[in-house]
Parts: sequence; structure tokens; C-alpha cells
Amino acid sequence: QLQFVESGGGLVQPGGPLRLSCVASGGTFAYKGIGWFRQAPGKDHEGVSCINSRAGVTYHANFVKGRFTISRDNAKNTVYLQMNSLKPEDTAVYYCAAVQCWDRGTSKVGDGWGQGTQVTVSS
Repeated sequence: QLQFVESGGGLVQPGGPLRLSCVASGGTFAYKGIGWFRQAPGKDHEGVSCINSRAGVTYHANFVKGRFTISRDNAKNTVYLQMNSLKPEDTAVYYCAAVQCWDRGTSKVGDGWGQGTQVTVSS
């Protein structure tokens, strides 16, 4: 079963960029869809973006469309989330996970979450 380590979070001013990384181990990464989720304080996890195994399909939730871009490097077992034009409402802990990925949505596969990486957007 794949395990994930997220990194790249931090404190950024509104309008600024961040790039998150998700490194996978312990499974056949190249054959898995991978997604990013986030959890803001007091809220449930919500799907942000996903990318299928061949990177031919990506999905971005409406609230990040045009600002976030997901990509993957199968040689490095890594998925990236480039986040631009960040807003205070993007503040959350961001997690990656194995998913089923369609062009209209994503669904997490398996149980549990990694440690995530904190993104704080504030002036």
C-alpha cells in the first residue's frame, strides 16, 4: 500500500505562490491516481485536485480552478501541486492520497491520512 509524505507548505501572503510535493513509497505509484485534499479547521476533508496514472486526466475543484495545477513525475514517485494566487480561504492542511480520478471529480481509495503539510495564507 502506498504511503505518502507531503511537504512544501508554509506561510504565504495573499496572492502568492507555493508548490506542494507528495512523495510516495511502498507500492506501484505509476499505476495509481493521486489526489490532493485539504482540511481547514473545523471542516471535513475536501478534494482539491487529482491526476490519473498516465497524467492524461486531471481534475481541479471549482474553488481552485485556474489557480492550482497538479502534475506528476513517475520517475520520482512524486506529485506536485502548484498553487498560485493564494487566498486566505485556501488556509488548510493539505494531504495527498491514492484516488480514483475523473475529469469531474475524485474519490479517495483506502483509509487514513498522512501527516499533511500546513498552508497558511495571511498578510
